Amino acid sequence: MAYEISKSERVRLRELAAKQSEIASLPVMGQRRKLWTDVNDGKTGSRPPFAIETWTFDRDFMPASIFQCTSQYARSLEGSFLRNIRHHEILNDDHVCPDTVDMGWHLSYDEFGIKVPVEYVKDGEGVTLGYHFNCPITDLKDGFDMVKPSTFSVDRKSTLEEKAFLEELFSGIMPVAMRSGVFGSTCLTQRLMRLMSMETFFMAMYDCPENLHGIMSLLRDNALRMSKWAEAEGLLVVNNGNQCTCGTCFNFTTQLPRREVVPGKVRLSDMWAGMDSQETVGVSPELFHEFCFPYYSSLAEMFGFVYWGCCEPADPIWETSLGKLPNLKAVSISRWANQNYMAEALSGRKIVYSRKPNPNLLGVDVELNEEAWAAEIRETLEITRNKDIQLEFVVRDVYSMHGNLEKARRAAEIARREIDRYF
Repeated sequence: MAYEISKSERVRLRELAAKQSEIASLPVMGQRRKLWTDVNDGKTGSRPPFAIETWTFDRDFMPASIFQCTSQYARSLEGSFLRNIRHHEILNDDHVCPDTVDMGWHLSYDEFGIKVPVEYVKDGEGVTLGYHFNCPITDLKDGFDMVKPSTFSVDRKSTLEEKAFLEELFSGIMPVAMRSGVFGSTCLTQRLMRLMSMETFFMAMYDCPENLHGIMSLLRDNALRMSKWAEAEGLLVVNNGNQCTCGTCFNFTTQLPRREVVPGKVRLSDMWAGMDSQETVGVSPELFHEFCFPYYSSLAEMFGFVYWGCCEPADPIWETSLGKLPNLKAVSISRWANQNYMAEALSGRKIVYSRKPNPNLLGVDVELNEEAWAAEIRETLEITRNKDIQLEFVVRDVYSMHGNLEKARRAAEIARREIDRYF
């Protein structure tokens, strides 16, 4: 691929890169790195960081009016710089501004060997939000022979071509860094929902349990095979810094890797991985343990640290399953979780209590109810106080700010004020 941008786009991108570099070098960024590092390292008494994930309300945060580049490639770079800059200038939460221009390997990936059509729906403001998979498996009793093991490859030549282009473009401003996750699709029930509906999944536990175990094994083996392939190919890059494993939950830690590593020789045991199972909220703890947990557990054994969860409550499956997950390092405590139960469960375990405050308080009303928002933050601080718990706050799933970005900035200010009262 030929990477070509206009002279004006080049000037624009270099200006934005220089601005991002300047922000990244501010002393406050070092302070924020320490916040996330102390929490992930399990430091007793560590102050909780607070961050708001923005991509879900890009209709407000990244409007078309702020872009100047016109070509697709230049515009994607421009968007990355603008997001990082605006995190600092508008939100001023605990995002750490990157000091590198990041890119990934060029991969080709066929997950199932079949097409899974997706239908998208726009909301009332014309923004694409809802989607639906046209799942190919309608009755698992009939088997799943149509589903094939995943195939994948890497194009090193085109990857290095892009890297060389970026290095020349941003020469003297910021270095270009290769980044990676663990590559395999480790959120197994999420992948399952691309193949069958929730109803088909639920009925299969009773109608054809052996077939359900079979397809869960296939999904696990897909993830395992791709992750092991990436490790053997030297594609893994240690993700112990300004990277996210789940949403906006940053990976800063001194505890990974646990050995000296050189580029191209990174192991899965040096890496953070993310897992969740939102799709099993309606499944009993016993059935989750029987049909899902064994496959997650065998994957988790490969990694250095595992971040578990998204919106699903962790407490229903904690005792039977999640509390036994190998290498568990952080747990999402969503608005549907029993905060008190999880505070007791995680106390002294050096597992991060990754609190997700109620996003409706930011996303539903045009104006922020400051008292309700402060109470939301304060409730978690009260529940976790006087316990050996490493706490972080990450706001996710806010889909509109109704054009009022001051609401997000004020939410960060209030959260910081409430945290100050306890730390």
